Amino acid sequence: MVNALSFLRKLKKLKKAIAKDVEAQPEQRGTKLRAKDSAHLKMRMELIQQRLGESNDVVIRQITSSNHRLDFAVVFIDGLSDKKMIHDHIIRPIQSDNVVSRYSQELTLNNALDLLQSHITSSSEVMVVGTLNEAIKFVLNGDTALLIDGEEKILIYGTREWQMRAVDEPETESAVRGPREGFTETLRVNTSLLRRRIRHENLRLETMLAGRRTGTEIILAYINDIANPQTLDEVRKRVAAIDTDSILESGYIEEFIEDVPLSIFPQIEHTERVDKAASAILDGRILIMVDNTPHALIVPTTFFQFLQASEDYYERPYVGLALRILRLFVLNIALMLPALYVAIVTFHQEMLPTPLLLSILAARAGIPFPAVAEALIMEAMFEVLREAGVRLPKTVGQAVSIVGGLVIGDAAIRAGIVSPAMVIVVATTAISTFAIPAFNASITLRILRFPLIVLGGIMGLYGVIFGLLIILIHLAGLQSFGVPYLSPLVHGTLPDMAKTFARPFWWMTGKRPHELKPQDTTRQANNMFMRKPPADERELTHEDTEEDNAGKR
Repeated sequence: MVNALSFLRKLKKLKKAIAKDVEAQPEQRGTKLRAKDSAHLKMRMELIQQRLGESNDVVIRQITSSNHRLDFAVVFIDGLSDKKMIHDHIIRPIQSDNVVSRYSQELTLNNALDLLQSHITSSSEVMVVGTLNEAIKFVLNGDTALLIDGEEKILIYGTREWQMRAVDEPETESAVRGPREGFTETLRVNTSLLRRRIRHENLRLETMLAGRRTGTEIILAYINDIANPQTLDEVRKRVAAIDTDSILESGYIEEFIEDVPLSIFPQIEHTERVDKAASAILDGRILIMVDNTPHALIVPTTFFQFLQASEDYYERPYVGLALRILRLFVLNIALMLPALYVAIVTFHQEMLPTPLLLSILAARAGIPFPAVAEALIMEAMFEVLREAGVRLPKTVGQAVSIVGGLVIGDAAIRAGIVSPAMVIVVATTAISTFAIPAFNASITLRILRFPLIVLGGIMGLYGVIFGLLIILIHLAGLQSFGVPYLSPLVHGTLPDMAKTFARPFWWMTGKRPHELKPQDTTRQANNMFMRKPPADERELTHEDTEEDNAGKR
């Protein structure tokens, strides 16, 4: 026994020693790299080749100044940097006797950094870094590094340029009325689109990095005097805590930072629409933009955001009211209609009018499957058709999903496998899911339909109600960055509750959402209904009109 205990103690000590060695290895490697780094140009070029390997897109060009006093090396990635800009604004001014010749002749090791930044080379973005590791990170992002023989510091020039997709209308969030611009895969294009819509000095674009190998750039966009500081700090902490090799899409970030990762419901909204993102920021939310993806994340998120579309705010309020009530109706159809049909046909036939019951029973005569199996088969078949339509090319996908549904439904009825009523129920349910604006919310409802159908086939309406209660309890317990998921129905104000079901007139939206706890709660001045401009503004407008009319004459 004593020998066994001593053996376990030795094993624990050995494990601790191994763990310390493993933790120390990255530091030791970094120390070795820093030790190799020096001010000698040839050694630095060799080190860059060791770090980046024999990649044919890594360009390292050695040049000499026009007065032959200094040697330089220009390092950039072909395809990520603007080669013309590098040649015209970095290489040629250093080598040429004609361009800024006086400063070129004065170039020495002591004044090289200052003269290159201020007089010789020309670039809108220039910075100085102290280590080769920092310079390599900038080079991998598309910038250009200028190494000077004998100088430890390195000049970094902003020369990023690569092929990018043009700004186009988002395919997943199309609208009849409203802007047609959507985010692209290029982060700087996305920030410029956002700046065009929010031209305010308090708009902040905070940069963070995630992914040890991908080095993905992440931007937190918010308005400094509106966003809740506690929520902003929580977003920073969760994003900074991400420790993984790669971040290739915003979906990675979404899973890392959401409150309840095991929940089937989406707790973070994503969008491609610039106007929707700008509206969320103006409400007091925080936008998370990730490089290489057009999908931006919006936090905090509530359940009812998934039932709202940007088009609701561009049409008349009566249209927005009708559309939101319609979406709430189709939400219930998409979730419960097949389960209710199975429960009523199987256990509660007395709830149906006699003519309708006789018609359904006559249609079901000769069907070899019970109603629950029939519903599950048809739902699974429609899901297969829908997935096939999405994965196929656009020109073929829609035709396959529509024609396939018609052909399979008609053939199933003729073969006596399913009843016509079941085809109508499943088709109505499938169409209802398309009316929900958010794809991630609609696919959640599609998944939840299957357990509800099973409960309806086993326990009838009691099973359906039991399943709905479990879903409701789960929703009531969810939060998104401290905001209840069912807000404003939970801990919300009466005006915010009314806005959930009806889009108010713009002159009635004087306050920002209460559940977000923004710093600035006032959106606009009070009493905006039929408000007349001040007298001086009316006179100014009248004078401008007269001047315009005089000019036309």
